[in-house]
Amino acid sequence: MKKMIFAPFLIMASLTAIADELLVDSDMELMSLYGGEEFISIATGVTQPIAKAPAVASVVTAEEIEKIGARDIDDVLETIPGLHVARDITGYNPIYTFRGIYAGFNPQVLMLINGIPITNLFNGDNNVVWGGMPVQSISRIEVIRGPGSALYGADAFAGVINIVTHEANGEEHFEAGARYGTFNTKDFWISKGGSIGDLKFYGILEGQKTDGFNEKIKTDAQSLWDMFSGTNASLAPGSVNTQRENYDARLELVYKNLTLRGGLQSRNNAGDGVGAAQALAENNRFSSQRFNTDLTYDNKAIIKDLSLKVQASYLHTTQEVEGDLVLYPAGSTGPFFDPFGVPIYPGGFPDGVIGSPEVYERHSRLNISSFYTGIEKHEIGFGTGYYYGDVYKVKESKNYGINPSTGFPIMPGDPVVDVSDTPFVFLEEDKRENNYVFLQDIWRFANDWELTAGVRYDHYSDFGDTVNPRFALVWSTTRKLTTKLIYGEAFRAPSFAQTRAINNPLFAGNPTLDPEELKSYEIAFDYRPNYDLIINVNAFYYEWDDIIQFVSDPGGSSSTAQNAGEQTGHGMEFEARWNATARLKLIGNFAWQKSKDKNLDKDAANSPEKQLYAQMDWQFSEHWNLNLQANWVMDRNRAGGDARSDIDNYALVDVTLRRKSLWTGVDVALIVKNLFDENAREPSPNSDFGAFIPDDLPLAGQTIMAEIRYNY
Repeated sequence: MKKMIFAPFLIMASLTAIADELLVDSDMELMSLYGGEEFISIATGVTQPIAKAPAVASVVTAEEIEKIGARDIDDVLETIPGLHVARDITGYNPIYTFRGIYAGFNPQVLMLINGIPITNLFNGDNNVVWGGMPVQSISRIEVIRGPGSALYGADAFAGVINIVTHEANGEEHFEAGARYGTFNTKDFWISKGGSIGDLKFYGILEGQKTDGFNEKIKTDAQSLWDMFSGTNASLAPGSVNTQRENYDARLELVYKNLTLRGGLQSRNNAGDGVGAAQALAENNRFSSQRFNTDLTYDNKAIIKDLSLKVQASYLHTTQEVEGDLVLYPAGSTGPFFDPFGVPIYPGGFPDGVIGSPEVYERHSRLNISSFYTGIEKHEIGFGTGYYYGDVYKVKESKNYGINPSTGFPIMPGDPVVDVSDTPFVFLEEDKRENNYVFLQDIWRFANDWELTAGVRYDHYSDFGDTVNPRFALVWSTTRKLTTKLIYGEAFRAPSFAQTRAINNPLFAGNPTLDPEELKSYEIAFDYRPNYDLIINVNAFYYEWDDIIQFVSDPGGSSSTAQNAGEQTGHGMEFEARWNATARLKLIGNFAWQKSKDKNLDKDAANSPEKQLYAQMDWQFSEHWNLNLQANWVMDRNRAGGDARSDIDNYALVDVTLRRKSLWTGVDVALIVKNLFDENAREPSPNSDFGAFIPDDLPLAGQTIMAEIRYNY
């Protein structure tokens, strides 16, 4: 550890020596390195050059998103150093893994849309029926690696992802586009921007539909139950169920200091991945309707030296099942066995084991913040806010358990019973409130030194108080080199599935849980020797405590959520961006981390210890552009008790060939993902019975898309 932390100081010393020899450039030339595309706001709430921001951060712009042929934000996030997009079993939802911090449902990462959280209460994630997010509405994606609770509160833990949509800037704009490709995949989008007097507007509608890729699962959970019970119900080998039909709409209106936004994310006919119970089923479909709106008043100078920002937002989100959700296929005995391993229902369920959980949530937020610059060398930010979250409706229908109308067990062959609004439902309806205040000071105490110090106090109605500070010292070491020392703390609020789950024969919620906690230490260097080259190096160490895990109860027949886990991690990240010529840009990054499960005294599971990314973007003629990128994912460990060999490494290569101005205003592109049809897989979970999906979760093979877009 000491050697790892000492190494960046040697790098800094070397870079400083080089930089001191290159101080001939003017101040104007230096500032040009921080063009408008290189600014970031989520580090402090103040827009500033990313090189000077008190965080380890990355920004990907709309232009860069288009060049790599991205369809979904996951295509973009995989390019960020130290961030890997793994997959969950249910719906193949993304697990955004920062620096070795990996957990199902991904509650340790805060995702924002225009600075507003979209976290759901049920699992603490973006939604079980996430279904991805298209990219045409996106102006930029800002990512902080490391904690951000001092500014954003709960779940700004391992990292923060802020998706900034295109703004209504008053410019006349129209664009329409479409894609078609492998697996009967179809995309379309249409957007319009402009102004009517002082009212500026921007709106976009996007659609995505796909049959889903056809990679096979050889054996599943039902294969294991078949072996125990003598049945033959498993549908494995069978295809992963990743089909979906998505519609996204966004509208922004700006009038003077007021901004009104609205968004719709409609997810329909969404496949369940390998199944919620890791058992394949033929016709399982989810849906989700998510609507958000926010109104912002932003006055940069309400009085001298004082700004004021007031923001109110509302998010309504659902997790729904289309038809019945078959947990185990027809003929299955289900996971119902007596203590001697004998099936309780030896004849099996003729329609399969059915359990259809639905959750409806609403979230309201009010935030007031201000910055005061009237004190010399200080920029003081402060604010307060209120959050109200409500799981206001829980629905469930199933063909097992207790029939609330009769008080007797539901037997195989009985009709599906609606247990909503009864004591036998799977989750309690409940609410959560949060009041918070925060204070931040950006102190420029010397010409080349800046200290950002902040603290946030949160009070939650269900688990009490938490205080999270952060400190960042930014030193402009030379005109070319910036050095940062960063300390931060963060917390992750327990989800309702962990505190309010009931009537599950295997897992029980615990209302007395404390939040998870993180302490992080970072040192980072941003070196820019000239216009064309940027080099970033950072090292980090963190301590993750009170990790919420389901711990076996006495007797071992069930588990209850407990603050039982502890993990530490350290590592380094390196990134270089080089404009080799006016038409050739090279990007590369390498991330290494080593994380340890302290309870098991072994390496932490599932997250890659090494990642290597390389990109070449080449405009080889006036209208033609070729983008080539490769991503290596390496050295992923198994969880404790998992007897399988370590997860195989993989390398994915993508190519995008784009022709601008084929006709006036018309661009076309050919996009190939996984060019060499690599057999890439993400880790499947282990259990007390072993791995239900022993061969892991396959990713899509080679896919080819053709694109056309028209704009003026």
